[in-house]
Amino acid sequence: MDFSVHLISCFYFFVFLSFVLGSVTTRGEYMKLGKHVSIAGGLDKSVERAVDIGCNAVQIFVKNPRGWQGKKLTEEAQFDFKEARQEAALDPVVVHSTYLINIASPKEDLWQKSVAGLKDDYRRSDRLGADYLVFHPGSHTGSGRKAGIEKIARGIDEVLQDVGGSTGLLLENVDGAGTKIGSSMEDLNEIISLSDFGSELGICIDTCHAFAYGYEVSKYDGLNRLLDDIDKNIGLEALKVLHINDSVHELGSEKDEHAHIGEGEIGFAGFEQIINNEVIEDRPFILETPWFDDREDDPDVDKIKDMRK
Repeated sequence: MDFSVHLISCFYFFVFLSFVLGSVTTRGEYMKLGKHVSIAGGLDKSVERAVDIGCNAVQIFVKNPRGWQGKKLTEEAQFDFKEARQEAALDPVVVHSTYLINIASPKEDLWQKSVAGLKDDYRRSDRLGADYLVFHPGSHTGSGRKAGIEKIARGIDEVLQDVGGSTGLLLENVDGAGTKIGSSMEDLNEIISLSDFGSELGICIDTCHAFAYGYEVSKYDGLNRLLDDIDKNIGLEALKVLHINDSVHELGSEKDEHAHIGEGEIGFAGFEQIINNEVIEDRPFILETPWFDDREDDPDVDKIKDMRK
């Protein structure tokens, strides 16, 4: 072979190799990984906590999650949070709604209070520039699935009609226990279809909740069944965020208790195939696993990063 031809061949081989290796590196570098962190000491402190454990995304509450009222969200607090978020380049910022909200309730006073609570969460989220607000659809507490779904859709419409904003509102799947609504993709689809703002709504899938309901996301076929159900009923484009939590309890238990990654029933192998699945690998992954109070790093964050291929 002519020496110049050999050199050219070598050059193109190394260009190709650099491209392949660069693609692999970039894929890992740009995984969107966050954790739900505390806002103690100020909303901007949550950004610092997320960065300290190696996250490039974050989830927070915007007030006490077990109360209806929250401290006034001052202009200063908004500015400090936005500035800290911009400097840290966190993307996305996800807010989780307060726990008391139940817009599926047949009790009019609780329904009104829940709608007002969700409006307040939405206003706060939008003022902070949050990308998404996630909430649990609620429980019908005996009024029936159909009535509960209608209440949820009406509640969503009241919130979005009254509070304009750019924050995306996401329905989260639940574990299927009792009278909870939203464990199946059919439930979520019916809510979205009934809402006047259906085209603006999205969903957040929690792996622990899905597993507790009966989706065997610990295995390739089980995860694909879930993704197929989402695609068939809602459309995969509506899936905006995944909560990645291991499950203390077994498949189909209808019990929502999060375990550290790899220490529950979903296990290391389950999460390795979840975060590397080509359908969802570009979605933001948010950990809601227990906090490590006795250390500065977060092993769950490190485990997920190590699993990424």
